[in-house]
This record gives sequence, C-alpha cells and structure tokens, in this order.
Amino acid sequence: MTHATSTVLDTAASRIEHASSLDKLSEQLAAVLRRLLPPGPIRDLASGSPIGHPAHPLLVTVPIGSWTAASMLDLTGGDAVATRRLIAAGCIAALPAALTGANDWLTTSGAERRVGLAHAALNYTALGLYTGSWLARRRGRRLKGALLALTGAGVLSGAGWLGGHLAYALGVGVDTTAFQHFPQDWTDVCAESDVPDGRPIVREADAVPMLLVRDNGRILALAARCTHRGGPLPDGTISDGCVTCPWHGSTFVLADGSIEHGPATRPQPTAEVRVVDGRLQVRRSNEPRALRTRPIGH
Repeated sequence: MTHATSTVLDTAASRIEHASSLDKLSEQLAAVLRRLLPPGPIRDLASGSPIGHPAHPLLVTVPIGSWTAASMLDLTGGDAVATRRLIAAGCIAALPAALTGANDWLTTSGAERRVGLAHAALNYTALGLYTGSWLARRRGRRLKGALLALTGAGVLSGAGWLGGHLAYALGVGVDTTAFQHFPQDWTDVCAESDVPDGRPIVREADAVPMLLVRDNGRILALAARCTHRGGPLPDGTISDGCVTCPWHGSTFVLADGSIEHGPATRPQPTAEVRVVDGRLQVRRSNEPRALRTRPIGH
C-alpha cells in the first residue's frame, strides 16, 4: 500500500515537472510579479533574509491551523461564531503566506517553477473554497460552510504535498551548499600570486569549488555556489567588500559570508586562508553538521 501510494504521487509530480505547456503562463505571471515585487527591503523581508530561513513555510502554519481548527469545531458541534472567525482568520493569514510563496516562486525555473505553479493554483483554489465557506456561514448556512471547508481541506492537502515535494524532493528553499564542506586540514589550492586584486578565481578544495578573491590586500575564500539557488558567484560582481550573485542578486559580505541583501536566507560558507611559502592554503572555518560528512562538489 505504501509503495503504491508513493508511486502514484511521484508519478503525478513527475508529470507536472515535465508539463512544459505551463511555461508560457508561468512567464506571464512572473513578469507581473517582478513589477509588484522589485528587489529591495520588502522583497528581502518576503524572502526571509532577516530571519535566516524562508518566510513562506512559517507563515502557512497560520491559515492551515485556523482552517483545521474550524473543521474540528464543525465535526464536534462547536461554537458557530468561533468557527466562522477561524475561517476568516485563515483567509486573512493566507494573503501574506501567498505573497511570500509568490516571491520564492519567482526565483525558480523549469520543473521547480511548474510544480510551484500547480502548488499555488491548489492553494488559491483552497482559499476560494474557504472564502465561500465563510460567506455561507455568514448567511447562516453552516452545513454548506462545513462542506466547503472540508473540500478546501482536501485541496489544501494536495497543495501541501506539492509544497513538500518542492522542498524535500526538488530542494527549493534549501541551502544549496548544505552538503558541501571545505577540508578540515590545511589544503593547498593555488599560488598566492594566482589571485588578482578585485577579480575572483575558482579553485577546488576536496572537490568543493570555492571563490578566491583579494580584497584590500586580504585573500578571502567562500563557497562558489550561492546558497540561495546555486548561482555561480565567481560570475557575479565584486564591490564594496561584497559579492553579488548574477542570478537573483543575493549579496554576501566577502569577509564572513553574511547576507547584505536577499533573496538568500543562508549565509555563504567561508574558509580560513593562510599563505605558506607562497602557496595558498584553506581549511573549513567551523565543524560541519552531522549530514555534512562527505564533500560534494558540482
């Protein structure tokens, strides 16, 4: 039973991933959203940059919790006014959740963008059903409201499964350097003279690509892949002690990898650097987490 269910769900997700017919609509919607969500502080906030994790998964708990509680009251004969208020609270809370989700979706492409579009479509359908449920309850038609809410819960479950697929199967929102780490011991990567002023180069340490740059006379080393969506930081812009990703504009401080501007939510991993007999050596600056046991490069 478990195997059959998993196979059916994965097959459905795969079909969505390969549904290129969704691409034209996706690009049209993305063009509108780019105008509504230009780069800046609001978009950084919507991304979750200030809190170190994507904001969308945090915000969706409020409408889900409110709507689930309302259905529990429906099923147990709870107070009708409280139930209606929970439905309303969920509908209101769904708006910022939808905004942050749309913001995250903007920086996806291909299969991830198609699944994200289907995820959003189901969520908006659920929101429409819950809005109808609230209207029915307001008119005194609790049974109809309850049925609409239960239907909404079913649609919301499908949307939630696709959201989980985006995060856990496709890695959207996950630090793309999570399974990379620099070597524990000092490791030779190049000659000190190979690193020019203000222009980054790429070298590997234990199969992990790193960005090396000389900034104000000091050589600094960071992971070459952007933590946000894996963009090539060496192709980005170096300015004012920061590097800006060429894909989505995330900006990191070269000295410590901290985020200057989003949409990235995780800082860029850095390595310690030293020079011995004209050779540049690096090692990781902290102990890796338990899952980071094998270095993974490209």
